Amino acid sequence: MLKPLPASALQAGRDYPRNDAELCAWFPDDDACLDDLEWLRWPEEFVCPRCGATKSWRMSDGRFWCERCRRRVSVTTGTIFHGTRTPLTVWFVVAWSMTSAKNGVSAKTLQRLLGFGSYQTIWAMLHRFRTAMVRPDRERLSGEVDVDETLVGGEEHGGKRGRGAGRKALVAVAVEMRSPKGFGRVRMHTMADASGASLVPFVCATVVHGATVLTDGWGGYNDLATHGYLHPRTIVSDTGDPAHVSMPGVHRVAALLKRWLLGTHQGAVESDHRQAYLDEFTFRFNRRHSASRGLLFRRLLEQAVQTGPMTYRALVANPAPRPIPPRLHPAHQVCPPSLAVTSSARPWRHHNQ
Repeated sequence: MLKPLPASALQAGRDYPRNDAELCAWFPDDDACLDDLEWLRWPEEFVCPRCGATKSWRMSDGRFWCERCRRRVSVTTGTIFHGTRTPLTVWFVVAWSMTSAKNGVSAKTLQRLLGFGSYQTIWAMLHRFRTAMVRPDRERLSGEVDVDETLVGGEEHGGKRGRGAGRKALVAVAVEMRSPKGFGRVRMHTMADASGASLVPFVCATVVHGATVLTDGWGGYNDLATHGYLHPRTIVSDTGDPAHVSMPGVHRVAALLKRWLLGTHQGAVESDHRQAYLDEFTFRFNRRHSASRGLLFRRLLEQAVQTGPMTYRALVANPAPRPIPPRLHPAHQVCPPSLAVTSSARPWRHHNQ
């Protein structure tokens, strides 16, 4: 996987659009979108996703002919755009909507704004982008890291509270502590339970060895010291302070997460897909200081061309049998329209040669 260029090496208006007007000017049709994806995926030379060969030539249809495996290769082959029938102009607008809006956007809102006839289509596009928001080679947290769990979900009848509260989802949260009032990066993951068998592997996969892991007195964290972590504990009941004062990092981030789920998504997040929404929130929070929303747009596309394809049935946790829809007259079919306009600008090519 290619290492993304640091933000200091990228320039707004040259490497990524600054606003809606530039987005429309840069990506007026599918050819422009395809060229940008090619630039992001192969900035130096073509690399066959099947065999890794670099010798090729371009065919008349825009695809590459790999000399070693003797096959035509599209820029979208092996990415989240693989085999899509939705115009790339629509994909780019969806990516821009996800990253330019401070709090993101829901599938229902995009369905209404873009005129999609199928809610499932726009929902699957958003989830494919959420899959691309997690880089497998991302660095683990370091320094002092607050770790705790929070419950995500609706109110539970019967008043059950705490780490085993009924059908609510248990989410582990890790936050880098930069100063008494400042936070660094975060990591989140849904947990089956609050036992040490679940929590310790989460910390080991999230935090570098030798870091300081700050937790409360819950016994599920007792083995952290044996895994190479400094582990000072805070017994909340002994401090006399509420939990959000004793451990401000995780409680502040957990409150922001719940507000985002209730605000942008109206709380309509299915438990089987909750991790995808946690990944989107993490992507946003860790880039909250970005000076340009267009930079987030570029980062998302960079990761999208490095992420493998996923079918709709793979995205849906428990797919139900889909009935065969009645055949419609072509005039009555509602398909995602292309957003193509007329332009020939390619700033990412002209300024980077």
